[in-house]
Amino acid sequence: MTFCLCLIFSAVVIMCMGAEKIREIMLAAHKRQMTTGKCIFFNVELFNASSYGNGSWKRGDEYDNDARQAYAALNTVTLLRTVKPEFENFSIEMKMPFEKVGLHDCKDCENVNMFVEGFHDALLLYTIALHEAMKNGYSKKNGTEITSRMWNRTFEGIAGQVSIDANGDRNGDFSLMTMINVEAGTYEVVANYFGVNGTFQLLPAFNTEHFSLKGGDKDHPEKTDKSDTPCKCGLGVSALTGVIVGAVLGAVILVAFYFFRKNYRITIERRTHGEECDSGKHRQLREDSIRSNFSAA
Repeated sequence: MTFCLCLIFSAVVIMCMGAEKIREIMLAAHKRQMTTGKCIFFNVELFNASSYGNGSWKRGDEYDNDARQAYAALNTVTLLRTVKPEFENFSIEMKMPFEKVGLHDCKDCENVNMFVEGFHDALLLYTIALHEAMKNGYSKKNGTEITSRMWNRTFEGIAGQVSIDANGDRNGDFSLMTMINVEAGTYEVVANYFGVNGTFQLLPAFNTEHFSLKGGDKDHPEKTDKSDTPCKCGLGVSALTGVIVGAVLGAVILVAFYFFRKNYRITIERRTHGEECDSGKHRQLREDSIRSNFSAA
């Protein structure tokens, strides 16, 4: 399946799509000189997989040099990653089935995506809530009690801390990556956002100037000598947080819509198939009845 989302707010561009499309857009933006500080680009890495916005600009073609320079203006929002030994072991175990069936060249099999992590942690959360409910004398069939014990709690998941709020929604933790070495074209995490308390952690590699819009209005030639100086309307920490959270929410809504549409289509197809079967049975019964009546006559 392919997701494609692009939101443009004045000079801030938020994208969520395949790596090839991201590269095409960034190359086109660079050709139009939009990557010189006039626009700030954000890419939401939806699946933590190599085919979705991992910041990879290199393809080994004639456009690599332009792509590297263009990606210097691209910031990638991804799930906060940890280096827990448990997660490393979990990743190895997840890769084993692919190796057994001979998928050694699977380009996305090197990473465990958000759905696999989420399914693991959801099952762990259910187990914790079920154990508590049964320990306090409730039946394992008491879904209301079990569900209530899954809300408003924090526990340690396979890839880090998992926090569920009072409404049963997960508080997401995200990282922001930027190209810290343009010559080498390497990325590094410069900031982290923690959903449980809404805080924004700036790391040593964070550079405020990188998130500041630059001038250069052609309608005001008297300002052209200052076009390379960051203007005072640069994105602050709070605004940057809003952009990141907004981008992630947009991606989540897109995923939810996809699965809703898919499940709805499956339900309709099953219902239509069932109706066709029922119609066929009724038609056959009518024909048998008519044939029987003629035989009796």
